[in-house]
Amino acid sequence: MSSPRSGFRKSAVALAGLSITALALAGCAAGGSGSSSGASGTIVIGTTDKVTTLDPAGSYDNGSFAVMNQVFPFLLNTPYNSPDVEPDIAESAEFTSPTEYTVKLKKGLKWANGNDLTSSDVKFSFDRQLAIADENGPSSLLGNLEKTDAPDDLTVVFTLKTENDQTFPQVLSSPVGPIVDEDVFSATEVTPDNDIVKGKAFAGQYTIDSYKFNELISYKKYADYQGLLGEAKNDTVNVKYYTDESNLKLDVKQGNIDVASRSLSATDIEDLKKDKNVKVVDGPGGEIRYFVFNFDTMPYGATTADADPAKALAVRQAAADLIDRAAIAKDVYKDTYTPLYSYVPAGLTGATESLKGLYGDGDGGPDAAKAKETLEAAGVTVPVALNLQYNGDHYGSGSGDEYALIKDQLEADGLFTVNLQQTEWVQYAKDRTTDVYPAYQLGWFPDYSDADNYLSPFFATDNFLANHYDNPAVNDLINEQRSTTDADARTKLIEQIQDTEAADLSTIPLLQGAQVAVVGKDVEGTVLDASFKFRYAPITKG
Repeated sequence: MSSPRSGFRKSAVALAGLSITALALAGCAAGGSGSSSGASGTIVIGTTDKVTTLDPAGSYDNGSFAVMNQVFPFLLNTPYNSPDVEPDIAESAEFTSPTEYTVKLKKGLKWANGNDLTSSDVKFSFDRQLAIADENGPSSLLGNLEKTDAPDDLTVVFTLKTENDQTFPQVLSSPVGPIVDEDVFSATEVTPDNDIVKGKAFAGQYTIDSYKFNELISYKKYADYQGLLGEAKNDTVNVKYYTDESNLKLDVKQGNIDVASRSLSATDIEDLKKDKNVKVVDGPGGEIRYFVFNFDTMPYGATTADADPAKALAVRQAAADLIDRAAIAKDVYKDTYTPLYSYVPAGLTGATESLKGLYGDGDGGPDAAKAKETLEAAGVTVPVALNLQYNGDHYGSGSGDEYALIKDQLEADGLFTVNLQQTEWVQYAKDRTTDVYPAYQLGWFPDYSDADNYLSPFFATDNFLANHYDNPAVNDLINEQRSTTDADARTKLIEQIQDTEAADLSTIPLLQGAQVAVVGKDVEGTVLDASFKFRYAPITKG
C-alpha cells in the first residue's frame, strides 16, 4: 500500500498530541474478570451515546460508528495507537494511476452468515452510499469518487474525479468505509437494524448476538475475522446505554461496569479525579463543538419572508462578535475544552485562528459595540429573533449550560432574543437536515487525521450539514487541496479555505476538546485513540 505523504503523517502525529482523558476505575466491575483467561471473558461498557442506525449509509455519528467499528469489515483500517491506515481485509491497496486506486482482497473472506465476502460486496457498499445519499449519512466523504468497479472477485478499482487524492486511503477507513453484505442490505434504502442483525451481516472482530435499540447490545467474537486488528480480546462485550450521566457515574462508582465512555460531565470528571479509586490517563483526541446556521431559514435566510443575504451575513457576524469561548470553556467545561477560533483544530497541519482577528475584540473576547455596528450598517432591526436548537443526550448534559451561556452572551446587550430549545437525539438528527432548525448545535470527531476532514464534510457542495451553504470558490479550493501533493502548497490552500469560511460563517466554531472514559483496574487496555474500537480485555489471572 502506498503510504501517506509526509504532510499527512505530520498531521496525524500532531493530532495524537491533542488531549483525551481516560479514568481508570480501581474497583472490581461487573465484567467479572477473575476467572478469565487469554481471550476469554466478558466486558461491560456503559455509554450515554446513542445509535442512529446500524446501516453505514444512514448514520454519521459517534454512537453509530462505535458499533460499526466492531462488526463491519473495512478495506483499510488504523491499527491501535497509530494514525496511519493499513490494509484490513485488503491484501494490498495502492494508486495504479493518478485517478485509479486499486485494492486486492484477501482470499477466503466470509460473512458471519456464511456468504462469501467478495469485491462485489465492496462495489455494492460504495455504490449504495452514493445512491442512497442519506442526509444523515456519510456519502459526502465520497465526493471525489467517480465509480467503483469489481473486475474479479478479489479486485476493486476506484476511479476518482480528481488526480492524486491524498485523502482517499483514509476515507476508506472512515464512516463511509464499512463493507456490507449485498445479500442483506438494500441497494436503494437504509436497511432496518433488525434486518441487519437477523441477517448476521457482520465480518468485523465481533458479531451482534442480541440487540435492543439504544438499551443494550451484546457482541460475540467473530472467529473468522481475517483483518488487521487480529483476534478480538473478549468472547463477549455487552454495551449498556444510559439516558442520564448521573446513572452512568453511579454505576462507575459502584463498580457495575468495566468501562464508561461518552459522556460524563465535566463536573463528574472533576469529582471522579478526587476519588482515590480513580486515576487519569491521557491520550489523543480531536473533538470540536460548533453551531450551524441554516442559510434558508435563519433570520433573513433565502426562504424567509424578508430574505436578504447581506443582512443574514450581518446576523452571523454579530453572533461571532458576541461569543466568549473562553468563558464557555472555563465556566461550563472546567477547561476540559479550549477555545477554537477556526474550523481545523490546533495540532493539525494547516490549522489557523482565522476568526480570532476578524470578530469580537480581535483577541478572542467579545465586543458588543462591534456587533451593534455590524447590524446597524446592514440595516438589521434589533433585537434579532434567533431560534437556536441544542441536544443534551448526545452531546452531554453540559450542553444545557453551554447553550444557556451562549444565549446569555447573545442577549446581554439587547442585540438578540434567543429562543433556546432542545430535542432528543434521534429526532434531532432527522430535524436538522429538514430545515426545522434555523441554527443548531453539532459536535465532531475526525473520521481521519487530516485537516480535510474538518473542511470537506462541512463546506463542500452537498455537504453533510445540509444547511444550503454553497460557495463554488470554496468547493474548488477543497478539491484543489485534496489533490495537491506538495505539502507546503497544500497547507496554504487549507489556510485559504479557513480564511474564506471565516468571512462566510456558515458555522461558528466554539471549542475543541477530548473524549473521556473510565476503565476498571481488572481490565487491560486504555483509550489511546478516537477510533472507538474495543481494546479492553479482562486481565488474565494465572
